[in-house]
Amino acid sequence: MFRALGRDDPPAEIAIDGERFVREEILKHDSWAATAIYAAATRRAVCKFNRESPVGILPMRWLGRWLAARERGFMARLRGVEGVPAGLGTVRVGGRAVPAAAARTFVPGHALGHDERVGDDFFPRLAGILAAVHARGMAHVDLHKRENILVDEAGRPLLIDFQISWALPAGRLAAACGRPLLALLQRCDDYHLLKHRLRLRPDQVPAGEAELDRLRPGWIRLHRLLAMPFRTLRRGLLAALRIR
Repeated sequence: MFRALGRDDPPAEIAIDGERFVREEILKHDSWAATAIYAAATRRAVCKFNRESPVGILPMRWLGRWLAARERGFMARLRGVEGVPAGLGTVRVGGRAVPAAAARTFVPGHALGHDERVGDDFFPRLAGILAAVHARGMAHVDLHKRENILVDEAGRPLLIDFQISWALPAGRLAAACGRPLLALLQRCDDYHLLKHRLRLRPDQVPAGEAELDRLRPGWIRLHRLLAMPFRTLRRGLLAALRIR
């Protein structure tokens, strides 16, 4: 129940754009998705298989397909943004399309470490990537997680995982109604980016905590009060059950 694919692992072999990929490594398998690295003759890919396994009697296939469709759409919207790995085509297993899967180009690197030493241009570059995302009418939403910020082999930042991102809806009226929410979510992105910068490069933030307080949305305090204890309890349960 606590695994996105139930007892199964990500498939050993997939195809993207007619090219055969073989699974190299499973990066993560939690309640929401299973993510693995795949290799073909000419390139490598990261493929995320969103939840399809039911929760008890509740069907979840619709959720996995919806999440994958959203992420594929966001990656298409961000195509060409430097620092955002390009999305790839339809994932197929045994010749059949997998609607709950989303794939992107693999870029060698690692998740930003808690105490990592980064170069002077790391956060200015990351701020530029985030500004480009915002300029396309989107908010990342999940920037508080360091694992969504990658450091490539040259020490440059990459931004990944747009599963729960948000964008202005289509239509003039819907977009106008959505702009206040977009502004709030983009401000949250800026706040979390500043938190990472303040921890790793405080020399680049002269105003320090005062600047953080200026950007901190009020609802984040409520989130800390309610969501963080739940997350701690959930992670403890998964660890006790040897699922995580």
